[in-house]
Amino acid sequence: MKKILMIVGSFRKNSFNMQLALTAKEMLADKAEVNILQYEDRPFFNQDIETPTPESIERIRRQVMDADGIWIFTPEYNSQIPGVLKNLLDWLSRPVVPGDWKRGSAVRGKAVTIAGVAGKSAAANARANLKELLGKISMNVMGDTGTGFYMNHIIADTGMLQLSEENLRLLKEQAENFVNAI
Repeated sequence: MKKILMIVGSFRKNSFNMQLALTAKEMLADKAEVNILQYEDRPFFNQDIETPTPESIERIRRQVMDADGIWIFTPEYNSQIPGVLKNLLDWLSRPVVPGDWKRGSAVRGKAVTIAGVAGKSAAANARANLKELLGKISMNVMGDTGTGFYMNHIIADTGMLQLSEENLRLLKEQAENFVNAI
């Protein structure tokens, strides 16, 4: 069974992107082993603490390397990806063996797909920026900029992500395409 590691770019309790990830996880229940990365304990990237590698980063790298594919769920803040997600990707882009770029990073060549929930943009800007960043750190981006979901005022008011039948179909299609591609 394929292993998919989901990364949610928001630490907010009841995050819409976490709700989306949990929905996707349910869709993949019989198709893949799915885990959601817990990375709140990672430090801010700083070359002064890069070596020895912090234990939280070692744990995260092991989980990433163990996965067949990564699915990133990103909100959009000021038309960009969140700082917590960028910081995580900065850590993951560094060589697994400090200073040994030939052996690569935990994410080099790793299959990745993108989804996001945000306001009117449906996270289009963040997803496009994320696609560019993922390419620069040598990840294998599948499905272009992925799938975006519009967060209307009702969702914002209730705090609950409500996906239309069409949105559920799009998410399921992305999930199936990703599993089949990895």
